[in-house]
Amino acid sequence: MIKGGIGGGKTKTGLVFESRIDLRTAFTKFKQYTAKDGDLLFDNKLVAKMYKKNDFYNKFLKSYNINYKSRISKKLLPDEAIFIIKDKILFIIEMKFQEVAGSVDEKLQTCDFKKKQYSRLLAGIGIKVEYVYVLNEWFKDKSYKDVLDYIKSVGCYYFFEILPFEFLGLPRPY
Repeated sequence: MIKGGIGGGKTKTGLVFESRIDLRTAFTKFKQYTAKDGDLLFDNKLVAKMYKKNDFYNKFLKSYNINYKSRISKKLLPDEAIFIIKDKILFIIEMKFQEVAGSVDEKLQTCDFKKKQYSRLLAGIGIKVEYVYVLNEWFKDKSYKDVLDYIKSVGCYYFFEILPFEFLGLPRPY
């Protein structure tokens, strides 16, 4: 599915986020995927590791012996993070669902800073960082054009209610 695309609940092009669903739950809608204890398996083969909030620090960074305080001044807590093992890419996934104007508007403008901070955390270990927003339909309003253009211009990404398997580099269910 292309950026800005939408899909139904039975689409096999990506993970559908119709509400504040978490990443693990989104994957369990597909029988080839199993998520347990942060591991993501496709046909019983480990393909990724998933982390929420403090697990990113307590599990992921700890597994690389990285003390965040020696690299950045303040902890960032990702909504979701998924490490794609074969590609050595860590996707930071922020889910923003809005029904009225509010503080999320300005949060969208922080992706460049946050991507750089996560990259500083992982410097020297050969892991690339990508920063992605999953947004609801609210953000399709023309008043968000400038901020959506900005997100792309700084090398970050956004999708509306779907996160394509191809984008993540994960196998598409059959």
